[in-house]
Parts: sequence; C-alpha cells; structure tokens
Amino acid sequence: AWTSVGGDILFVESLLSRGRGKLTLSGQLGDVMKESAITALSYLRSRADEIGIDYRLFEQYDLHIHFPEGAVPKDGPSAGIAIFTSMASAFTQRRIRPRLAMTGEITLRGKVLPVGGIKEKLLAARRAGMKDIILCPKNRKDIEEIQEDYLKGLTIHYADRVDDVLRVALLDELVPHPQKLPVRDEPVPATGPSVEVQ
Repeated sequence: AWTSVGGDILFVESLLSRGRGKLTLSGQLGDVMKESAITALSYLRSRADEIGIDYRLFEQYDLHIHFPEGAVPKDGPSAGIAIFTSMASAFTQRRIRPRLAMTGEITLRGKVLPVGGIKEKLLAARRAGMKDIILCPKNRKDIEEIQEDYLKGLTIHYADRVDDVLRVALLDELVPHPQKLPVRDEPVPATGPSVEVQ
C-alpha cells in the first residue's frame, strides 16, 4: 500500500463458512476496495472450472475477506490481484507462495492493470522480507527507474492476466490444516448476490 509517508504492507485473509454465497468485507475498506473484491469474486466464479473449483462452493459457502489493522482506513484498486489470489487459495485450499507480495488492479475480464507508488511499495515489501513481487507489465518502467541496490534480493514477476498471477502465487500443495469443504448435491435456494461490509 502507498501512504503519505511511504509504502506499507497489507495482509489479506479469506475464510469460507457454510452459507448461501454471501460476501463479507471487513477492515475499514473504502468503496474502490470493496468494488475490487466484488470484481475479483465475479471473475473467480467465471473461471471456476479452469482453476479447479467446484462451482457449488460459491452457492453453499459464505466468503469473508478481512484486512487486519482494522483501525486503519484502506482504499484504492491496488489490492485487486491480492484479493483475487486470497479468494482462489480459500476455494482451492492451495497454499500461496511464501514471502510473496503483489500489487495491481483487476478487471472483470481478468486483466491486471498498472498502479502507482511502485517504488514505495517495493521498498516496503523488501523491508518486510518479501522475496517475490508480482506486477503488471506496464509497471516495468517504474522498476527501471529504481536503483538496482533497492531491488537486491527481489524477483519481479510480470503478470498480464490474473491467470498468470495464480501460476506464480498458488503452489500445488495444500494449506496447513486445510478446511474440509463438503458440498451437497441438492440445489440450494438462490438468494441472489449479497455483500456485507463491516
């Protein structure tokens, strides 16, 4: 995240629980960030088969996305691909690559768009011990303007689409203590999309 005093790291948490497809967002999020989460979930649903997600999970489980440090307001589109990756991990129970940071806006068609404050964000990621960074290819020019010493120890991955993000971010192994996510065969009464912000 970019702040008035430099960059900072935001963590994203995702949790599934039995329900009817409700999306809950918490952590003092602004409108743009909420829209990023809704966009990410819509695209994830559209790519369920390719990613290996049983579509019934979307209808039979609620999803809660939380950004810790709830006292700090957060907004902007930069967390789009991080939200998408966290959601994909929750629905597949696949582990995310350790020491990985990413920043980029997501579109409804799965494109990754460039964002600002790249230098500040990279310095924050390096301070936090990150090793791999995922960015939009259009942010390459921002990387080229940063002194090489500041990039030492970082591997930059460029992703044009969120499918490219998942290829870098999601490992084949399961998360520690994976959730059991049984699904029912019988249809669940549709309640329509529901978003709750806390």
